Order: sequence, then C-alpha cells, then structure tokens
Amino acid sequence: MTAGAQSPRARYREQTRAEIKDIALRQLAEGGTAAVALTRIAKEVGLSGPALYRYFDSRDALLTDLIRDAYADLAAAVGRAAGALTGSGPRARLHALAGACRSWAVAQPHRYLLIQGTPVPGYTAPPDTLDSARAVLGPFLPAFAAAEPSESVRPMVAQMTEWAAKDQAVAEWARAHVPAGAEGAALAGGVLGWTSMHGAVGLEVSGQFEGMGHTGDTLLTAQIDALADSFGLD
Repeated sequence: MTAGAQSPRARYREQTRAEIKDIALRQLAEGGTAAVALTRIAKEVGLSGPALYRYFDSRDALLTDLIRDAYADLAAAVGRAAGALTGSGPRARLHALAGACRSWAVAQPHRYLLIQGTPVPGYTAPPDTLDSARAVLGPFLPAFAAAEPSESVRPMVAQMTEWAAKDQAVAEWARAHVPAGAEGAALAGGVLGWTSMHGAVGLEVSGQFEGMGHTGDTLLTAQIDALADSFGLD
C-alpha cells in the first residue's frame, strides 16, 4: 500500500461515517435536531444499534461533527466571497460577505439553524467550535480597519478595545485581520455585524417574515448599510 493510502477498512469506516451523517442531515431537514435518532439511522444504514456506536459514540458526537462540517462549509463560502473582492471598498465587502452568509443559509436552512438557531437542549458544543465561528467572522474584520465610529457605537468600541487588551488570544485573532490599534473597532464592527446579519437571516430561514411585505435580501442590505454608516465606511 502506497504512503498515505487508506486501507480498505479505513475507507469503509469513512464511507459509513459519511452515510450516517447524510442520513442525519436528512432527518435534521425533516424535523430539526429532535428528529435526529441514532436507532433510525442504524436501521437505515443496516447496522445494529451497538455497531453504530463504533462510528459515533453518542448523538452529541454526531451533532458535533455536523456542526463542524456546517461551520467549515459556511467559512468556505465566506472565504470564496472574500477572495473575489479585490479592490472593493469596506461597505461593498460587508455586503458581499453578508450576502454569501445569507445565500448559504437560505440554500440549507437546517444546517444554518443547527449552528445559529435555538440551542439543542442538553447539548454543549466543544470549545473548538468557537474557532469555527471565528473562521466565518474573520473576513468581515478588515472592513473596519479604518473605521470612524459614530458616537452611538463608541461605547461598544471601548468595550472591545478593553477586551482585546485583556485577552491575548482575541487580540492576536483580531490582528491577523487588521493592523494593531484597530482591534477595538474591528471587533465592535464584527460583533454588531454578526448580530444584525444573523438576526435577519435567522428570522428569514425560520419563516418569520411571511406576510411582512419585504424580502430577506432587502432587509439585510438595509441593515448592512446602517452598520457601515455607524462606522463611517465608504
């Protein structure tokens, strides 16, 4: 067997894990997290209940894999949008990245709600999912590198500046995207943009805009423009 090649047993294991996750995603789309049932998955895959636990030792372990996959896919979508922004200004950057997040969420709302919707009762996500979320948010930060925050958001900028001063990991993450000294504005813009974007997108994919006379894209555009105005972005 050549270096790096998987054994037939390893390939079978990966294929079975992928099949289990595909079935779980279908269940998730049909009925949310409550519909994800290991016993039903095992029956469909052709495994006994105990045999399934050789691939995922609990429903939480399976959900964790689905969460990691969803964040990775969303980060990739945002990364592709960021890669196409050569020469674009900060306001255009925010619109493009927020639009990429919305498009991903609208196309697969069950995966979006898994990572941004109502928390699953009794489930605690592992710490590394925070890094996954930061991978999505990071490309937004450069838009705020030369921000001129308005009076209304200056308290938020001050809080984020203090946070970065106390938490070296946060400061290093911010400085990977913006110059030193711009961390506070970038973090404040990122947090405010995150809440605005996911508030609008989460309501849209949950069907909460029915009968309200507007579409999700026009609302998100207005919110991103308001955010850009509050940070003096062109």
